Amino acid sequence: MDFTFTEDQLLFQESVREFLLNEVTAESIRKLWDTESGRSDQLWTQLAELGLTAMTVPEEFGGLGMNELDFVLIAQECGYVALPAPLVHQALVAVPTLINMSGDNADALKAQWLPAIAEGSAKVMVGLEVNMLVEDAHIADLLIMQHGQQLHALTPAQFTLQFNESVDPSRKLYSVEWTASAETLIADGDAAQQLIDGAMDRGALGVAAESLGLSQRMVDMAVTYTADRQQFGKPIGSFQAVKHLMANIAFKLEYAKTPVYRAAYTIAHKQQSSSVNVSHAKLAATEVGQIAARNTMQAHGAMGYTWEVDLQIFMKKAWAYNNAWGLVAFHEQRIADFVLSDSAVIGAGNTFV
Repeated sequence: MDFTFTEDQLLFQESVREFLLNEVTAESIRKLWDTESGRSDQLWTQLAELGLTAMTVPEEFGGLGMNELDFVLIAQECGYVALPAPLVHQALVAVPTLINMSGDNADALKAQWLPAIAEGSAKVMVGLEVNMLVEDAHIADLLIMQHGQQLHALTPAQFTLQFNESVDPSRKLYSVEWTASAETLIADGDAAQQLIDGAMDRGALGVAAESLGLSQRMVDMAVTYTADRQQFGKPIGSFQAVKHLMANIAFKLEYAKTPVYRAAYTIAHKQQSSSVNVSHAKLAATEVGQIAARNTMQAHGAMGYTWEVDLQIFMKKAWAYNNAWGLVAFHEQRIADFVLSDSAVIGAGNTFV
């Protein structure tokens, strides 16, 4: 069994990485903090021109017809630059939610919104009750909102927003005030719950993948800083204590990658274990994000606490992601329920069944 990514997937990841590193800099992110929306229309257009907004949209609606496994490496690169745009949310959460809808209004919604998403002219966000607040609701052309065991589709005229401050200045969080009605209802009962559960898992997968990129970026920044910073005539990066701080991140980061890729595979192939795999990925990836934030801050010393040092951009996003799309306790409980179940088939021989 071959668990490696294809050459095409890796080449596409590399090209996206080069683009993002050139276009999404710490300086450009800081500039967006001072704008009203905190988002760049120019950057979104560039993402669309690269085909990134079309990746998970089916070909019949003008997309590329790719799946979660194809996109997970791109989500990782979005984390590496702390991308200030809802690309991961839209590709992994909003698009699959629309695709998996059924019922009277489903075909009309797909026909209206999926082609627009693919070409980059529309942004669709999904708000679940587990998150309480909706990220980037202020730039959404359509909001898909949970109301108990229902899903509703809302245009901007049907809701009002209240901004909520985040520890991460790049995250734009809003409470949404709206009224559920038969006019806005798009899914109910078990059908809605399946969509809600799927959105939850894909949101957690996106956060996990981005956390891998965030962790790697924080390590890279700390390595550069400790190579330049001198003490006693030597770079502080040569000191054993600093090396240990970085090593403690590096090995956990490598071990976190496999659960994330495994979760993407199980979702893409609709395997029954996908929810448990997602929780494993979320716990592993966000844990290393917390360790990376703590250890790289320690490596920067007092400089790391200053507003001017760019480490905060990635560190604060890692903090915020730790309890996004399900608290740590929620995902731990899902793992515990699986492992402790009387019917659980566990062990090395059953890992990839």
